[in-house]
Amino acid sequence: MLAIAFVLTVFVARSFFGNMYAMPRRIAIGPLPSPAARSVSSATEAPIAAASPTATAHAEVPPRVPNAPVPSGSFDVAIIIDDCGQWLDTERGFLDLPIPLTMSVLPHVRYTAQIAQEAAAAGKGVMLHLPMEPLGRDTAGRGEITTAMTDDQVIAKTEDAVAQVPGAAGVNNHEGSKASADTRIMADVIGVVKAHGLFFIDSRTNADSVGAQAATDAGVPEASRNVFLDGTADEAETERMLERTVEIARRNGFAIAIGHPKPTTLAALKNYYAKMQAEGARFVLASSLTR
Repeated sequence: MLAIAFVLTVFVARSFFGNMYAMPRRIAIGPLPSPAARSVSSATEAPIAAASPTATAHAEVPPRVPNAPVPSGSFDVAIIIDDCGQWLDTERGFLDLPIPLTMSVLPHVRYTAQIAQEAAAAGKGVMLHLPMEPLGRDTAGRGEITTAMTDDQVIAKTEDAVAQVPGAAGVNNHEGSKASADTRIMADVIGVVKAHGLFFIDSRTNADSVGAQAATDAGVPEASRNVFLDGTADEAETERMLERTVEIARRNGFAIAIGHPKPTTLAALKNYYAKMQAEGARFVLASSLTR
């Protein structure tokens, strides 16, 4: 009896403990999220850091101005900076540009002689920016030539202005929308220009200007402005006008653009001149485009 009881006890114990160890463990993990749900969760909880803006700019954005060697040029562009002699720091910025430019200097202003001398030393062109009577305004400034003057007065005023700007090789009109359309006045002015062996560039502040024709009639080398660069002090607009200058020069073989000593004009030209060269522009002094 004892043997039978022992055998029964062992059998029951093996059955119980064997089933217990064979039973799988269940771990409550819940349902797995879908791929879409995992994506939303990751974006919300641990966003991926964006790439460095500086690194991206250097890696992906090409330089604004080409660094490759520029062509020698297939058409000529002359840029004249009018109204010089008043804002010395900005004007010196134009002198620092490594391209030919022509500085047109007003008489009787604070830095007249100084900027004329510095421009010549920098290899830039120098012109006299001759004040002449405009339409609809009282004056173009000190030394202005008006239509009310006698011939002798016009000649004397022009002679005085020429003497103010040392080294000037040419003349263009400052304002002058009224005076430049007066045949008598322009004949007097051109007479002085010729006597000094200078050239004349018509700023074309009036479509009825007779300045270029008066110069031609007198045998004075002349040319006319094609583009005004900075009617508004806006860098992007000036760049558009520089591109317009390129278009005209490409079509005609040359173009003359007039700007002013504005920081926006300086910035636009500094940023854009190499692009103009890459498009075929050859920068020259204004004197080389007169005929």
